[in-house]
Amino acid sequence: MSARSAIILFAHGARDPKWASPFQRIQSLVSESSPDIAVELAFLERMTPDLPTAVARVTQAGVQRVTVIPLFLGAGGHVKEDLGGMIEELKRKYPALQFHVTSPIGEDDELVAAIAGWVVRQHR
Repeated sequence: MSARSAIILFAHGARDPKWASPFQRIQSLVSESSPDIAVELAFLERMTPDLPTAVARVTQAGVQRVTVIPLFLGAGGHVKEDLGGMIEELKRKYPALQFHVTSPIGEDDELVAAIAGWVVRQHR
């Protein structure tokens, strides 16, 4: 049975392939906890797959709804402009596909509190 929906975790990308390791771990944990949802990882630059490739992959698998989660700490230009432009283009290319883009993970109060707690623990 193929997934009807997908989550695409969207990260910046870097030259060093090891940089992707935490994001791959997140992808793995999400996949394990939600086996009925396709979970992809996509990058803005320097790494593959890019967002259009990840969307093409899930549409080929029959997905009807995609949630894009920006793995950024804030909604700067990459999220507002780059991601926003890509989503508009993808909506034109895949008019039957439903897109939902969340706010960046860094805008979530629970995650911010977890980061602050980690920072405090490092000082002890």
